[in-house]
Amino acid sequence: MYGPIRYLRLIKHLRREKETPTQHYLTVCAIAKNEGPYFQEWIEWHKNLGVEKFYVYDNESTDNTKDVLAPYIESGLVEYVFFPGKKKQLAAYHDCMEKRRLEAHWIAMIDIDEFIVPIKDKTIPDFLKRFENFSAVEINWLIYGSGGAKEKEAGGVMERFKHHSLPNHKLNRRIKSIVNPRKVLMFIGCHDAVRISGCAATPDGEPIRERYRDREPQQETIRINHYAVKSYAEFLEKRTRGKATSNAMRPLRLRYFDSFDLNDIEES
Repeated sequence: MYGPIRYLRLIKHLRREKETPTQHYLTVCAIAKNEGPYFQEWIEWHKNLGVEKFYVYDNESTDNTKDVLAPYIESGLVEYVFFPGKKKQLAAYHDCMEKRRLEAHWIAMIDIDEFIVPIKDKTIPDFLKRFENFSAVEINWLIYGSGGAKEKEAGGVMERFKHHSLPNHKLNRRIKSIVNPRKVLMFIGCHDAVRISGCAATPDGEPIRERYRDREPQQETIRINHYAVKSYAEFLEKRTRGKATSNAMRPLRLRYFDSFDLNDIEES
């Protein structure tokens, strides 16, 4: 995606524009397909925690996604991009990075079933102010299970699902990244990025020395609530959308559901 000539052109461009002020401090980029029922809660949650702009890539939704997003698009909170095709998650991330490098100070690359939850700060920008010298912050998951729900019920995701995994579960080693697009080249997967300069940091402010799979999860300062399965009926519906990172259909087998249906701790 980036040969040496294109990379050098980017570096020169960033040097020329290094004094250009950003329009937004914190933004979110996400690609989604048929996530209409979940968008309002997800947008409102992050807006209330300091997100100023959402770059939403619509991967051929056939549900009410566009209707739900309409008032947010009209207000300017959401930048809507119709993004058809198969296996488009990384392509969407790349497109967002290329077009928004000078527009946003931070871009969080997350999914619609992921909610950023600051623990020790009132807002996400309050947390990020301590990371100005870093190129990215890698935030661990906390996986929420179905709580035994078989069918989709009324209410928001965060209201309905209160059971989560043990914090140190190995799946919670996975992370999502909030990146400074002037210091990050591109994403090589949906979790972490290739940096142009600077270090990535853990949530406790330490430079990252090893891959996320080899680190214990850190959730004391900030985390990402990951509602991977929701109810069993919603899991089956999610399967029909396909996977954003491959051409394969999401696995129907119970092994996948069981892996993420983690209900060890119930929140009060």
